[in-house]
Amino acid sequence: MTRVVVVTGAGSGIGRATALEFARQGDQVACLDLNVESAQETVAMINRESLAPEATKSKAWQLDVANTDEVTQVIGQVVQNLGPIQVCCNVAGIGKFARSETQPVAEFRKILEVNLVGAFAVSQACLPSLLETQGCIVNVSSSAGLLGQPYNAAYSASKGGVSLMTRSMAVEYVRRGVRVNAVAPAGIDTPITDNFDFLEGTHPREYAKMMPPSGKMGTPEQVASLIAYLASPAAAYISGTIVPIDMTVTA
Repeated sequence: MTRVVVVTGAGSGIGRATALEFARQGDQVACLDLNVESAQETVAMINRESLAPEATKSKAWQLDVANTDEVTQVIGQVVQNLGPIQVCCNVAGIGKFARSETQPVAEFRKILEVNLVGAFAVSQACLPSLLETQGCIVNVSSSAGLLGQPYNAAYSASKGGVSLMTRSMAVEYVRRGVRVNAVAPAGIDTPITDNFDFLEGTHPREYAKMMPPSGKMGTPEQVASLIAYLASPAAAYISGTIVPIDMTVTA
């Protein structure tokens, strides 16, 4: 059965890999990204690869997930153009290392607005459809949302919030047929990792718990496969879980 799938951050990294994974399954994907050109390129990739006939109906929209009015408007357009939403994937995120004594509060707030408030706003806008279709939400948390990490207070706070928001909403909607889960990656090779440069005057040992002991980074496609599984009928009895994908970082 063809589904309508919303993916935020679909212009690159885990978001793009997720959009492509659902398209391969024959789903219509609403590719949402602040950079609409990147989202359009994801749709072009879907069309070039001819992943499935229905997948070619996928469309791109520009979306700033931190703008709640824009979220409401864009999700409304998705429903109008593609139909009721069955899957909502909150992938969009930002972050950077910063010393807590010097990080501007405005920067801290922006990270929370995108990573946490944005995920809530998109989920809320999708919920009328999800309740109608008995659909699901899959959020992208992080290992940073499951354990303490130095110089990462804003990102960790935002992803910790995503983890507990996931569990809270799962309990809230379990009797109404909507499942809510999250994945918690660590050490994935995506464009956002370029923002996490080691700070001057710090030692690499301080960052050791953020990477798998093997030192090998995971791929966006590996995370996308897990997201797709959690949204599949095979995971129909799974809700309220935060699934690490980190090669023992949080073990």
